[in-house]
Amino acid sequence: MSDLRGQTVLVTGGAVRIGRAICEALARAGMRVVIHHRASSGAASELAGRLRELGADAWTVSADLSDPASADALIARALEVAETLHALVNNAAVFHKHGWGDITADALDSELRVNLCAPILLMQSFARRVRAGTIVNLLDRRIAGIDPSCVPYELSKKALAAATRSAALAWAPAIRVNAVAPGAVLPPPGEGERYLRDRAGRIPLGGPIPPDAVAEAVLFLLRARHITGQVLLVDGGQHLLGSEAET
Repeated sequence: MSDLRGQTVLVTGGAVRIGRAICEALARAGMRVVIHHRASSGAASELAGRLRELGADAWTVSADLSDPASADALIARALEVAETLHALVNNAAVFHKHGWGDITADALDSELRVNLCAPILLMQSFARRVRAGTIVNLLDRRIAGIDPSCVPYELSKKALAAATRSAALAWAPAIRVNAVAPGAVLPPPGEGERYLRDRAGRIPLGGPIPPDAVAEAVLFLLRARHITGQVLLVDGGQHLLGSEAET
């Protein structure tokens, strides 16, 4: 296992929810953390302050990942503030319920831009500018089943899973590329734990999944220097149920 102390990581969507848990876990492991946000500047600044209290270097950077030009600019900005970059965690994503009856070109475009195009372009810029390091992409346990209630989202994550494996092969041995696919973790903003439990479906190990469990998986893959091209499902075994798990 690699020692991550002193290494620098960029976490997209790092200010809130799962991204925040990832940033905190990586800081506790001794990493220097660049926290990306789009509109959550207050939360990003507060988190950076907390990470500094833990003894970690931390910075905040802003970018709208729906703009394709932002990817290369974001990697450049992260290098500017931190001076070096060893790892990239593609966590930022958007999620909307678009079934087959209400898919539009705009719905497809909005999900694919942020959930697929942005991570691919960020990986490409990271590989070009950093040349050696580690990438972890955040997927979704839906990649193991079929959920017709959120088609653009599911397709974006399944395509990113394929891109993860392709990039891992293309850039080995200099850059390792892996992914974590979480199950039900947090309820939507404004909803409580009961809402999530009611809609998460059956989870063999019980649930929901704590954000820290996802963060631990990311940390493991960043450390595991002999693993690349893998997708680690952190869903309490829900992927074993296939489409039965979809609600």
